Amino acid sequence: MPESTSTRERNCSTDKDMTALTKGSKRICLPIHPDQYTRIVADPTAFRQCLDRMIAQYPELFPVAMTRGYTLDGLLPASRKMPDIRLRRVRVADSEESKENVFTVAPSFVLPYMIGYTDDVEKALFLHGKFGVPFWGLTYVFGHDDMYWERVYLRFGRNSIVGTTVKQPDKLPQDLLADEKHTRLNGDKVFVATTVGDGCVLGASVAQQADEHDLTEAYGQFKAEAQKVKPNYQPATVNTDGWAATQLAWLNLFVQVVLIACFLHAFLKIRDRCKRLEDHCADLCRRVWETYHAPNPQQFLSKCEALKTWAVQTLPAGSELDAVLKLCGRAPEFIRAYAYPTAHRTSNMLDRLMDHMDRVFYHARYFHGHLMTMEYSVRAGALLANFLPYGPRAAIADQYQSPAHKLNGFVYHENWLHNLLVSASMGGYRQ
Repeated sequence: MPESTSTRERNCSTDKDMTALTKGSKRICLPIHPDQYTRIVADPTAFRQCLDRMIAQYPELFPVAMTRGYTLDGLLPASRKMPDIRLRRVRVADSEESKENVFTVAPSFVLPYMIGYTDDVEKALFLHGKFGVPFWGLTYVFGHDDMYWERVYLRFGRNSIVGTTVKQPDKLPQDLLADEKHTRLNGDKVFVATTVGDGCVLGASVAQQADEHDLTEAYGQFKAEAQKVKPNYQPATVNTDGWAATQLAWLNLFVQVVLIACFLHAFLKIRDRCKRLEDHCADLCRRVWETYHAPNPQQFLSKCEALKTWAVQTLPAGSELDAVLKLCGRAPEFIRAYAYPTAHRTSNMLDRLMDHMDRVFYHARYFHGHLMTMEYSVRAGALLANFLPYGPRAAIADQYQSPAHKLNGFVYHENWLHNLLVSASMGGYRQ
């Protein structure tokens, strides 16, 4: 390149505008077979009969007002991208004058914005969501171009994570786990505030700083979405590590939540520091876990004292002993979990999901571009993680299709991507 040629610098916005995520969508997505849809779409009577059956079976996929009455509002014009597919509109009975009460009914075999058929992108999104295959890899195997796959993927991030995943208010978990995934945006460290419950990622939002203010805002997105599903939602417990800003953020959002200290993080610090103590490492790790498995608070405190006495008498002064003493000093925090038998005492569930998140981020070489693009990306990844099928060798795969299936107890469609699209009807919000 000639020296006189200037290199254009990209101005990437660091603004975070979440208003688009609060509006929901006017697209009602239903699990209708292509042959059936072709038969009924031009027949108002048959189409209405199909809708009535769906409303009775899956009321959560429709606006609340639609259960009280609606009218068909005609066919939309044919799309230039998919001229063979016509979509119908419905108008809810509350207000015939308001355009905001008009919804589009779409079958799950058609992607939003008429950008393709669901079955044509399902395997590509499976590879990207499950194994982190980058967009250029999808282009090489499946065609289109990199931006096509990125747009398809990011579109999922505009749906409510909680509303799409949890289809009944009483299924919202009472015991949560929360932590921040460290990653990079345009080379700068950022943090993905992640909330997990019942094996599903229920919150994923980017915080530019790991301080109380930014984490409160990031975790607050989970609260906003959860209270759209259940207005008075209040979790009973949340498992966190010892980072003070994380704990303060949760207390700011849910004043009655009980903070459960993660025992695993304390153990890992001991394990990592005692590796050079070959004579005592195995014995120390065994004693720590015996303490963890104490059946009641009294025995836990007793075992902590015994562990502390053994460590002082056996271990040399240094970081190893300091880690053990710190764990024993936090005993009052750890015994809090005994009052909440269903609470998570370790972060294993969250760590497994974060390990997957880490692999996907690495294969994409982390994030570049606007902050909101990253926000949509991590949200899309959370939803795919909830709806992607379990591996065939997983024992749980004999009973459930995916984590979302396990949480809800049912699926709308046997295919995971159809199930995700239907679950995201109206953006995941019941309006």
